[in-house]
Amino acid sequence: MSGAEATAAPAAAPPAGPARRSPLPRLLRERVFRRFWSAQTVSYFGDEISTLALPLLAVLVFQATPAEMGYLTAAAVIPNLLFSLLIGAWVDRYPHKRRLMILTDLGRALLLVAVPAAYLLDVLTMAQLYVVAFAVGTLAVIFEVARGPLFVSVVNRSDYVEANTLVNGSRAMSHVAGPSLGGILVQVLTAPIALIADALSYVVSAYFLGRIRPTEPAPARGRLALGGGLGFIARTPMMRAILLGTTTVNLFNFMLIALFVLYATQELGLTPGLLGAVLGAGAVGGLIGAALTGRLVRRFGVGPTLLAGFVLFPAPMLLIPLAGGPTPMVVGMLFAAEFLSAIGVMMLDITTGSVQTALTPQALLARVAGARRTVNYGVRPIGALLGGALGTILGVRPALWIATAGALAGVAWVAFSPVRRLHGLPEQAD
Repeated sequence: MSGAEATAAPAAAPPAGPARRSPLPRLLRERVFRRFWSAQTVSYFGDEISTLALPLLAVLVFQATPAEMGYLTAAAVIPNLLFSLLIGAWVDRYPHKRRLMILTDLGRALLLVAVPAAYLLDVLTMAQLYVVAFAVGTLAVIFEVARGPLFVSVVNRSDYVEANTLVNGSRAMSHVAGPSLGGILVQVLTAPIALIADALSYVVSAYFLGRIRPTEPAPARGRLALGGGLGFIARTPMMRAILLGTTTVNLFNFMLIALFVLYATQELGLTPGLLGAVLGAGAVGGLIGAALTGRLVRRFGVGPTLLAGFVLFPAPMLLIPLAGGPTPMVVGMLFAAEFLSAIGVMMLDITTGSVQTALTPQALLARVAGARRTVNYGVRPIGALLGGALGTILGVRPALWIATAGALAGVAWVAFSPVRRLHGLPEQAD
């Protein structure tokens, strides 16, 4: 190299080096998806607080019985059975899904603020808790049914698994921090005041949704049969098998949910703070499950991973009715149950959500979502009421044995279906 070349070199552009990789996943570097994901994430955290605070409020303030705990849990989920089909047909015709989600966020915030307001005025009753749980559950149906069509407006089909992994990863993170935060807030501020945090989360969720402007699917035209979604599921073998399997798991799992707080606090003697810590620490498994699911799908295929989730989600819950002895042993068994089950539920939710979205035509997304919620979520109040009844008749621990063992039966629906042979996502069904 001549001297002239050597002195000219510093003025030239430096040679290109290896591209600096962003620490964010690719989809989170896209503004629209990032804001959509942020809205989901903050809402999940708030949900975890109220999921713990409402039943603890019933137990600690009103000394609720097993039957009353069943009623409270049922009130929150029975709107899925009553309204999902109707809401699905309506949302398919409504052109502004994002706007619906924002309005339902704000509505839930107002409803939850009413609980601490009534508590501070000394007029709060169990009846009001039932009403608030029912109304919040109704708005949640609208939000979730509208979320499916908005999801496909924000995410490319090839990114469904990755997007569901990120969304469910946020849910797993909320399971880690939410119960711990909820338990601390309940212990320090009381359960009614802790609900304000959930109300604020819905306001923040509405803010993020208001910052995106995706091109939403065109609304369906003409008269829409309410049973169109159910008909599509019934004639699509993979959709049918997944729905029957998850419905079975949900029926028995909600028997457990209705009794778990009562069982942990009264029979096992855990304080609200310790219960929140156990649930939050155990849910670390959800983070691991969310991180592993994409790799498992690439290694073994979406079908085998989905099948494994059907087993790993309910099986560890058998440790809950087994729990007993000194407090450290009880905490360890509950932690193991929550940790392993959280891995399984992430595997199950990510794979079933991706498969069902890939199979469903856009014109049917809301109606299929409504039909799924009618069946899958509609059994939840039945499970909650059944759990409360069995807890009253047989005792809480025997009822938990029935619930945890019964949830394992859900795997039978998919074990002999075409789902187990899937490697990648299926083509859209007719």
